Amino acid sequence: MNSVHNNLLAIKTKIQQIAEKCNRDPKTIELIAVSKTKPASQIAEAIDAGQLAFGENYVQEGVEKIHYFQQTSPNLKLCWHFIGPLQSNKCKLVAENFDWMHTIDRLKIAERLNDHRPIDKGKLNVLIQVNISQEASKSGIAPEQLPELAQQIVALPNLSLRGLMAIPEIEDDFDKQVAVFRKMQQLLHTLQTQYPFLDTLSMGMTNDMQAAITAGSTMVRIGTAIFGARQYS
Repeated sequence: MNSVHNNLLAIKTKIQQIAEKCNRDPKTIELIAVSKTKPASQIAEAIDAGQLAFGENYVQEGVEKIHYFQQTSPNLKLCWHFIGPLQSNKCKLVAENFDWMHTIDRLKIAERLNDHRPIDKGKLNVLIQVNISQEASKSGIAPEQLPELAQQIVALPNLSLRGLMAIPEIEDDFDKQVAVFRKMQQLLHTLQTQYPFLDTLSMGMTNDMQAAITAGSTMVRIGTAIFGARQYS
C-alpha cells in the first residue's frame, strides 16, 4: 500500500470512531480529500483507494485536474468541490466544471454562478460561507446576514442551496472548537425551519475534525492528513 492509501484508511477509521463516540452514523459524514497543490498522480492514488470526492482551492489548477481525469478516466464518477475564495471573473469556470461550491458569501457571486451554469449539468450545489469567528482576514458573511442571502440564493434556478460552510479561527482547545462549531449547527437548524431541504454542514479540517463531527458536520475537508504537507511554488 502507498502512503496516500494508508492515510485515507486511517482518516476513514478515525471518522468512524469519532462518529460512533457521538452516536452518529459514520455514513452521514462525507470525506472531501483536499487535493490543492497536489499532482494528479497523488489524486489517482486516492482514487485507487476508493476516494471519489476532491476539494480544490484554486480555480485554474482545479479545472486542469478535472479535465485531466475526464480525459483519462471518463467512466469515473468523481465529485469536485470548489472550497476556496472565488473572484467574480472566475465564476464561469467554477460553474462549468465543479459539482459543489462551498464559499458563497455575496449575491453577486451566486448570480454569476447561476448565469454560467450549463443546463445539461444540472444544478450547482452551493453552500454559504459564514465567518463564524468574525475574523477580518476571513471570507464569509456575518451570521445576521444569513437569512437574506439564503432567500436570494434559493430563488436562483440553476443553484441548489444545500447548507453552510465555515473555517473557524485556529483554536487548540477542544471544548472551544466544539463551541464554535455548535454555533454553525444552530445556524443551520434555524435555516432549516424555513428551508427543510438543507442538509449540509461543511466544517472540520485535519486539526479540528473531531470537534466538527461532534458538533454535527456532514462534510470534513481533509488535505494534510491524506496527502502530506502542501507544496507551494
